[in-house]
Amino acid sequence: MPLLKRPLWLVILVCLGCSAQTQNPNAELNKRIERQVRSAYSIPPEVQVAVGERKPSEFPGYESLEVSLSQGSHKSSYTFLLSQDRKTLIRMTRLDLSTDPYTDMMSKISTAGRPVRGARDAKVSVVVYDDLQCPFCSHMHETLFRQVFNDYKDRVKVIYKDYPLFQIHPWAGRAANDANCLAEQNNDAFWDFADALHMDATAVNGPGPAKRGLPEKLAALDVLAMSLGAKHGVEPSKLQACIKAQSDKTVQDSVHEADALGVSATPTLFINGRKLEGALDASELRAALNDALRDAGQPVPSIAAAPAQPATANK
Repeated sequence: MPLLKRPLWLVILVCLGCSAQTQNPNAELNKRIERQVRSAYSIPPEVQVAVGERKPSEFPGYESLEVSLSQGSHKSSYTFLLSQDRKTLIRMTRLDLSTDPYTDMMSKISTAGRPVRGARDAKVSVVVYDDLQCPFCSHMHETLFRQVFNDYKDRVKVIYKDYPLFQIHPWAGRAANDANCLAEQNNDAFWDFADALHMDATAVNGPGPAKRGLPEKLAALDVLAMSLGAKHGVEPSKLQACIKAQSDKTVQDSVHEADALGVSATPTLFINGRKLEGALDASELRAALNDALRDAGQPVPSIAAAPAQPATANK
């Protein structure tokens, strides 16, 4: 049977018109979804919002869709439920009760080779993502080690990891590198270095009202590291070579790990996997440690909560 054929260009044009017509409703709906998501979560204009394809869900009356947020190299996706009448959007968070979230979190943190303070075989681990130039980290450091640690040191271990905020703390990266050079040879030398930077503002800034410039501060860090290395009997030529090289692989690995864990500020603590942010006071820190000890089946120190003491944060 003979067929009446339209010219090829006309067929393509008609198909394109049909395609445009079928896509318009989706584009309008996606725009509505984007506006609602931006408004509900205060997403700034520089963050791109992309609405994925709708798929069947296990919930009657709803479809599933992914909304992705991206800025530069950072991207994250979130699952939403969309009602079939297109009037309701629900943020869906699935919690897997077959796993322990704290255990899962700790499994993602590498502590191999890191300096430890406290009982090495302790059932409770306190991992601190630290910036050695951060004043809030200094406050946390003083609270932890001057007010709380002595009551827990036989039953917890503290491990510091690097998360220098390079953009606002110009010598934090250098301090982390020097600290890691010390840690390679001596555990106690690392902790003396961290104590000095977090508990003594003159360690880098210098004494008196006159403040050192950045080059002088970087040099002061190296001098401090060499001095503490000598105090603890480390091999000086090896330490000096490490400080001169300023390899930041350990620091960068720690930063990438922290980013993957959702760390965005310092100090951030993980106490047996439980995430705590900011400079906690002594009572908050004791409560978190006590909870972790109980969960681990360990005894809690029978002490009264220590009164808050003023801390001299490194500013």
